Amino acid sequence: MSSHPHAQPHHASLTCTALSFSWPDGTPVLADFQLAVGPGRTGLIGVNGSGKSTLLKLLAGELVPNEGTVKAAGSVGHLPQNLVLDTGLRVDEALEIAGTRAALQAIEAGDPSEENFAAVGDDGDVEERARATLDALGLGHIALDRTIGEVSGGEGVLLRLAALLLRRPDVLLLDEPTNNLDLYARQRLYEAVSAYSEVLVVVSHDRELLERVDRIADLRDGEVRWYGGDVLKTGDTVYVGRGGRTNGEGVRRLRVVLEPLGARVSAVPVSGLLHLKSAVTALPDGTVVGYEPLVDIPAAFRRFLPVPEEAGAHVVVLDGNAVLRAASAPKSAELFAELGLTPVPGTSASSKSWRAA
Repeated sequence: MSSHPHAQPHHASLTCTALSFSWPDGTPVLADFQLAVGPGRTGLIGVNGSGKSTLLKLLAGELVPNEGTVKAAGSVGHLPQNLVLDTGLRVDEALEIAGTRAALQAIEAGDPSEENFAAVGDDGDVEERARATLDALGLGHIALDRTIGEVSGGEGVLLRLAALLLRRPDVLLLDEPTNNLDLYARQRLYEAVSAYSEVLVVVSHDRELLERVDRIADLRDGEVRWYGGDVLKTGDTVYVGRGGRTNGEGVRRLRVVLEPLGARVSAVPVSGLLHLKSAVTALPDGTVVGYEPLVDIPAAFRRFLPVPEEAGAHVVVLDGNAVLRAASAPKSAELFAELGLTPVPGTSASSKSWRAA
């Protein structure tokens, strides 16, 4: 975890080069701003007024910079913080599938016109995909023919997110998406963020949401400082690997951001490793598991369980009882089973990806 302002990801999918932007009254927001965002999930934090929402609008092409360039590798979807939906719209209209759906219904009713087939294109399964997306977001009970005025504000936010997911953008930008959501809706959004496999940038002060990103970008004084790869969360404790990519300033800044949100930030010495998560991960009950030769101070964790194989330390929690584990760690799998967990074997490729995470 580096707090250096220029420690940016390689293979960027989203870039700002020499970007400057001021409001019409001359108030400056960004000047000679540089940014490179790579694949994966990025959390964007910063104090109010630092320009986070403005930056997302610039990235989405909704604002035009005074100077400099913004480049995105592919299509961009943007969920703004202050979302306004037309309450008279039907749900399928809000999902932007009404035209395709009408054409499909016309074809099924016996009108195989060229116009209808052109409207459908490659989206013959759009209604099924829409229903699956709504189900995943906890909106399976909402019929496509209902109007937006019949759903709650939180459901409206999730419907807009569903519309973006249906478009399958290469880059997804979310601005404080959990602000108006109840606990159930937040959990569904957390799951959607965790499952998103393309480029995601989310502005948030929501600690639970930020725990699901791969890295954190702190927009401060017109620059971005990067923190990422060295954070492990169990319960209300956030363990931060100190050493490798993490320095004292990085730990201090995370404490400033996370402790007001109720988290306890604990710095853990890491020597000879780039990431804390190269040595340890956590079980569903919060127990930290690790390969002891790679862990400097096991007692630094509230609960630590040594595993017999290095690959056994790299597990992915699937639900409250099941964990995905490396196929090359059978003894660790036996240990997890003795604890009442269901170890699901992964592939060797999966194991390598966890090791490098």
